[in-house]
Amino acid sequence: MKLTHVDEAGRARMVDVGDKPESERVAVAEGVIRMSEEAYDLVVALGVAKGDVLAVAEVAGVMGAKRTGELIPLCHPLGLDLARVEARLEPELPGVRVRATVKVTARTGVEMEALTAVSVALLTVYDMVKAVDRGMVIGDVKLVSKTKGPAHDS
Repeated sequence: MKLTHVDEAGRARMVDVGDKPESERVAVAEGVIRMSEEAYDLVVALGVAKGDVLAVAEVAGVMGAKRTGELIPLCHPLGLDLARVEARLEPELPGVRVRATVKVTARTGVEMEALTAVSVALLTVYDMVKAVDRGMVIGDVKLVSKTKGPAHDS
């Protein structure tokens, strides 16, 4: 197996996807942020001074997905068909779980966009709650699934 973003001389490169057929591609990613009971209770009660933590995190995640090509140097910039970010409270953590679903019809996948959406949403939760709990821990960020549908004529 070889790395696709490294050429024969070991230099970083963007992968040429020009000869690949377009197809519908979907990626799902998720992650969590764990926080203190006090911070969690404030998020539940919409008592955080900066506003509705879950709503802002979801919008931030969508924005992150759309900007992935600008943030990750070798990613192709993509016009996404869908970026859905869902942040939900998880009392057993206590904290928030974020799940992102990203879809595109293109020559390359959207795994990085889904992972970026989750990461940006979780960082937004941290930013909004840090005045109450600087010990929050972001973790378990992972790709849950990716699919590639039938090819489309360009």
